[in-house]
Amino acid sequence: MPVVPTQRIIERAFADRYGVAAINVVNDLTLEAVLAAAEQQRSPLIVQTSVKTVEQVGLNVLYSMWLEMTEPITVPVALHLDHCPSRELISACLAKGWNSVLFDASKLSVEENKRQCVEVVAEAERYGALVEGEIEGFKRVEDMADDEEVEEQSLEVAVDFVKSTGVDIFAPAIGNAHGMYRTTPKLDSQRVTDIVAATGKPVALHGGTGMTPDQFSDLIARGCAKVNISTALKIAFMKSGYDFMTEHPGEYDPPSIFRAQRAAVLEMAASHMRLFDSVGRAW
Repeated sequence: MPVVPTQRIIERAFADRYGVAAINVVNDLTLEAVLAAAEQQRSPLIVQTSVKTVEQVGLNVLYSMWLEMTEPITVPVALHLDHCPSRELISACLAKGWNSVLFDASKLSVEENKRQCVEVVAEAERYGALVEGEIEGFKRVEDMADDEEVEEQSLEVAVDFVKSTGVDIFAPAIGNAHGMYRTTPKLDSQRVTDIVAATGKPVALHGGTGMTPDQFSDLIARGCAKVNISTALKIAFMKSGYDFMTEHPGEYDPPSIFRAQRAAVLEMAASHMRLFDSVGRAW
C-alpha cells in the first residue's frame, strides 16, 4: 500500500516545482474516483477530508474506507485533515492514521495561534505527520463584496509564524478565497515568493477552483507545492448527477447515476493533475 508521509509528497513537488493536487472528497464514490485518477495519471495525490466529512461519515468508517481503497493503489498518496480548529479532532485523526493536518486557528490571535500550533507540531511529530498552518482565515467568495480584499498579515509576522511553530507548510492569504470566483482573482503572487525565500518552506495554495492555468503555473513555480481543490469536485459531482437525471427522466437506478458521477469526478481530478504538471511523477 503506497500511503506515504505527506511531507515526502510535498518535498518532491517543492524541489521539482510541480504541484500536487490536494482534493477534498465527500464520500466513498469521490474517494475512489480521485484515487483512480491518480493511478491513471501516475500522479502523487493528497486526499483531503473536511471536518464536516469526518463527522458525517465517521472517523473510523472514513479511515477504514481509506485503508481498503488504497490497498491496490501503486502511486504515492496521503490523507490530510483540512481546516480543523478542533484540537480534539486533530488528535483523534493523528492517532487513527491521518498523514497530515491543517490546524486552523486563524480566528485566534496570532500569538495564541502560534502557541497552540507549536503543540500541534510536537504532537504530529510523534506520528511522523505533517502540519500545515495559517494565520489569515480564508473567506468564501459568496460572503465577500466584489471589491473586498482578504486581510493579510505582514511578511514579518508570517515568516515569524512559520519559523516559530515549525510547521512544514504554510497557507498564506494572497487574494484567494474558497468557492467559485465571480471573476479571475487578483493574486499577490509576490507574497508566495517572499515567504518561500524567507523560510525555505513550501506554500499551500487554497481557493484553487476558478484560477487560470497561467496563475496555477506561476504560483507553483514560486513554491506552491500543494494545491487545494474542493469546489471543483463538488461541482463535478453535483452537476453530473443533475445532468444524468435531466437526460434520463424517470430512470431511478442509483448505479447508473453513480457511474456518471464517478466519471466526472475522475476526469476533474485528472485534469488538475495535468494542469499542475504532476502526471508521471509517481515513484
